[in-house]
Amino acid sequence: MALTTTALNASNVYGAMTRLANRGQAGQAGEAAAGLSTGAMSPDFGAMLRDQVQQVVSQGNASEAQQASYMAGKGNIIDVVTAVSEAEVALDTMVSVRDKVISAYEEIMRMAI
Repeated sequence: MALTTTALNASNVYGAMTRLANRGQAGQAGEAAAGLSTGAMSPDFGAMLRDQVQQVVSQGNASEAQQASYMAGKGNIIDVVTAVSEAEVALDTMVSVRDKVISAYEEIMRMAI
């Protein structure tokens, strides 16, 4: 079950990164045609990160809703386990990304100027 959830989340992340890369390439092509600098229309990392955090929160909320539904006698245990697993994997992924961002920041701060 966790392998399927991991593959699903990996697919979602891959799709988001592909869209971001395509948007960045389209922005660079437009900049080149307009004669603008490459930094003017670069993808917004903060917005992408905010969207991913919102997705983690919404998966957590969906998991809680599934649990409440099951506790009320209206839900299916398989749906609850799936929702909890998806939320857990999403949170683990977000923690891993946070750790990588902090590591990259620390690496940049150690660089000699």
